[in-house]
Amino acid sequence: MSEPAGLAPLSLPADDEWSPFLGQRTDRDLAQAGELLESLKDGTTRTSEQTLELWNDADIALRNAGALAGLLAQVHPDEHVRTLAEDREQQVARFSTDRDLDRGLYDALVDVDATDLDGQAARMLDLVLRDFRRGGVDRAERARERLRELSEQLTLTGQQFSRNIRDDIRTIRIAPNQLAGLPPDFVDSHPVEDDGLISITTDYPDVIPFRTFARDPRARLELTTAFLNRAWPQNDALLRELLHLRAEQASLLGYESWPAFDAEVKMIGTSAALAQFIERITTLAEPAARRDFDVLLQRRQLDEPSAAGLDASNSSYYSELVRREQFDVDAHDVRRYFDFARVRGGLLEVTGRLFDIEYEPVADAPVWHPDVAVYDVRVGTERRGRIYLDLHPRPGKFKHAAQFELVPGVAGRQLPEGVLVCNLPRGLMEHSDVVTLFHEFGHLLHHVLGGAQRWVRFSGVATEWDFVEAPSQMLEEWAWDVQILRSFARDGDGDPIPEELVERMRAAKEFGKAHLARTQMFYAALSYRLHIDLPEDVTAAARELQARYDLFDYIDGTHFHASFGHLEGYTSAYYTYMWSLVIAKDLFSAFDLKDMFDSTVAGRYRDEILARGGNADAADLVTNFLGRPYSFEAFGHWLAEAPARVS
Repeated sequence: MSEPAGLAPLSLPADDEWSPFLGQRTDRDLAQAGELLESLKDGTTRTSEQTLELWNDADIALRNAGALAGLLAQVHPDEHVRTLAEDREQQVARFSTDRDLDRGLYDALVDVDATDLDGQAARMLDLVLRDFRRGGVDRAERARERLRELSEQLTLTGQQFSRNIRDDIRTIRIAPNQLAGLPPDFVDSHPVEDDGLISITTDYPDVIPFRTFARDPRARLELTTAFLNRAWPQNDALLRELLHLRAEQASLLGYESWPAFDAEVKMIGTSAALAQFIERITTLAEPAARRDFDVLLQRRQLDEPSAAGLDASNSSYYSELVRREQFDVDAHDVRRYFDFARVRGGLLEVTGRLFDIEYEPVADAPVWHPDVAVYDVRVGTERRGRIYLDLHPRPGKFKHAAQFELVPGVAGRQLPEGVLVCNLPRGLMEHSDVVTLFHEFGHLLHHVLGGAQRWVRFSGVATEWDFVEAPSQMLEEWAWDVQILRSFARDGDGDPIPEELVERMRAAKEFGKAHLARTQMFYAALSYRLHIDLPEDVTAAARELQARYDLFDYIDGTHFHASFGHLEGYTSAYYTYMWSLVIAKDLFSAFDLKDMFDSTVAGRYRDEILARGGNADAADLVTNFLGRPYSFEAFGHWLAEAPARVS
């Protein structure tokens, strides 16, 4: 099928050519960006539109370089390629800092007459000028030089912090009888080794089932402790360095703290509002959280009468027991319906139908690892983008779940290409894994469907950072619908998951939502307070915050913050997950629960939320879709509603 000129996907290299491809492409893009920006300062008389087009051209080149390097640093199996990608990430960060501190560039743009621009162009200009000011272009020369140094240090330190998490796979060794309670397929995939013991790692396909099903509390505690101590102790010092570097940067830019600087460009607006939000959710969740937590504790006390609390080593285990005993939902039974290949196919079928798109497999596309599956995204005969699904764990790979940009979309110039990176099992999946897959795929759809923008600044997932999770959290709802699940969730005999089982699953999922919200507020408070207080003893600070916000106990000798990767990416703004969830519940209220494929509302959501990318403020996007400003009403009702037990 022929494609319009210039809109073919990026041509990736063969296996042994990744290093030269990465080096040459990023060098070319950075050089092109530099030449374009220099031309902006050459004194040529240009219209307002021509000036912004030059800026946009340079921005496209810079973002192309950063996207490729950022992806390969996290997923390529060759350490040499990952190291080269990290070097190119540093170059991109250095280039970006120099650009934002360039007074000549700022002067060229501040003189642009916005009255000559349409609304999108004028908005883009406003945001660019804001970025210049936030970068320190108006600071004294000595301050600008220090800001350059800080940017360099933040990039290097952040890379090392993330690398330590990515590379630290820990293993515990257990006796065969300590697998009691685990599903047969898990047991079969963990054979007894020559010394009579079995290895369990801290990668998600091991950790999640083991903490959910293993009956041996000592083994669960040992694995949980290992999981919570990844990247410890090396990341402790690195985190303190990151906190102080950010604080100094904010101070040089005239802000009282890093959270004050960071919140300014988010929906929440201010550091004070962020703190108030954490307290508001904590208070709102308190009654329901205590109610469900007490149920968990009482169940544990049937096994251990003297138990006074719960922690991360037994929370999932007893949550599973309560769901089994009080909601008649046995995760052993549930997981047999969720074979990975069927789930992946179902995800594509569901989202394709929902948003009127098609996924065409590209079997011969070059990839960085054989696990990666490639699809072109089409609307009718038109190719709108390309997606890569890299969904299983391996050494040296990013340890969580996220969508990465490979190519930012620009209308008429380049197709959006995105990569979904997860760490899912290859066989049977927990339903929580299915929900995670739907969630992360929501980001991928946002990137592709929002990729037809004139200004690359607005391409894809380019909204305020505390809105980006809302579309993904909303898509999770389709992983809970009875008929949707029955379309792809089938057991080994091909029988679909029973309707009554899904209904019980839906009831059971409401159990614990409020105490999980309290745990989320612990994470949010941790990311916020660390940047406000700059504690010397981060472990002690984390322990104190956990006691205040979380209902689950701290495990002695653990250092969760060392592997809390969001402290590098989200910095002080982990609250965004819960903020986005408030909006996601409101967005979902527009859909008809009896017809999750309603083409009218789904099409309107696709066009007014996803396809807009970042070309309008998130609050305006939501208002346009809902016909009113967003509110806490749907979220508050959901949080307070008690689950319906069957016994």
